[in-house]
Amino acid sequence: MPSTAISAQGTTVSIGTTTGSAINLSAVALTNPCRVTLASVTGLNKGDVLTLAGIVGTTQLNGNSYVIQYIEPVTKIVTLAGVDATGFTAYTSGGTATPVQWTKVSNVRSYNGFDGAASEIERTNFDSTAKEFILGLFDPGQFTIEVDQDNSDAGQIALMTAQVTGLLKNFKLLLPNGNSATFTAYVKKFNSQGAVDQAVHRSADLRISGPITWA
Repeated sequence: MPSTAISAQGTTVSIGTTTGSAINLSAVALTNPCRVTLASVTGLNKGDVLTLAGIVGTTQLNGNSYVIQYIEPVTKIVTLAGVDATGFTAYTSGGTATPVQWTKVSNVRSYNGFDGAASEIERTNFDSTAKEFILGLFDPGQFTIEVDQDNSDAGQIALMTAQVTGLLKNFKLLLPNGNSATFTAYVKKFNSQGAVDQAVHRSADLRISGPITWA
């Protein structure tokens, strides 16, 4: 069987910096996963983030941000990753979807992360014959990127700004085969390092908060 390995060359890392124009919404399918019909899907991609608002009927979606799992260009239907709408209220009218706008971080040399693990909760008692555990909440861990330093790059500027402000930001890892991982994280550290006969590097440590969504 031929290898299905993915080359890392061409991978991009982006940070959410602004929002685009709101897109009108015309239907919500109460499916698992949930599917919504938009007035336009131009410029949208898998792994993008939409914030929904103003929906009459299926109000459970309002004020929340969702990752796009699939896009059907002809019908303009977008599937929202991990959203089970089977118990939601039927759609009546209205609504908008506002997309996050991404800024690419340039000069990325490598990345490493998604190294989280669930916590362990011990439940050993006097009747136990060996230590007993159950798994607690999953900690999504960290994501680290190494870049060649460029203080004029909009993506690196956005990382520096996020570190200073301490705000939770959207991030998107896009692989060359079209697969993407979207997550929210804090920029804990963005250090600079240099050595003899080497380019100046920076390393950003991102602390992931919440789930990682692959699309």
